[in-house]
Amino acid sequence: MSTEKPVRIGLFVFDGCEELDVVGPYDVLASWARHGRSHTEVVTFSADGRAVRCAKGLGLVPDTDADGAQDLHVLVYPGGQGTRVLMRDEEHLAWVRRMRAGTPLVASVCTGALVLAAAGLLGGRPATTHWASLDLLAEIDPSVQVDREARFVDDGDVVTSAGVSAGIDMALHLVARLDSVEAARGVRRGIQYDPHPPV
Repeated sequence: MSTEKPVRIGLFVFDGCEELDVVGPYDVLASWARHGRSHTEVVTFSADGRAVRCAKGLGLVPDTDADGAQDLHVLVYPGGQGTRVLMRDEEHLAWVRRMRAGTPLVASVCTGALVLAAAGLLGGRPATTHWASLDLLAEIDPSVQVDREARFVDDGDVVTSAGVSAGIDMALHLVARLDSVEAARGVRRGIQYDPHPPV
């Protein structure tokens, strides 16, 4: 009998979410679940369970709706232009607060941090976001300790990452946290993630 503790990870998707903000972390976490953590479930969900259209046009069909994404151990909230609407939607922000109250670990990618800040979840905490939105993050909540250099910031029960591809780095970090550095290295090797920028 396995002694692994079951882990349920949910990635929230919405119209205007950034494609790589979702599929980058999903690929990392699902690779870990499939090849090293048989008791881990990784699901995508939208508010109503319907398909969403991402920022650059990719259509995504989520696994479930918000009601089906209860009892998560980790919530991943991506960024994208769609966050500009959601960060001003009081009903949505109330939902984010409720999810945070019942989820041990919340992680944002890119401008997903703007929604977390608007919901009051980053007050007084270190955090980061896409480089072009760092000033906006500070404007939303001046108490946020904005990190302008880090690829991701781990503040215990809240983890934020910088823009787009930084979500992959953060997801590998989550694998290391939830499992081990060796497991994260295995996933990294499996997806052949070894960035060497051309400039």
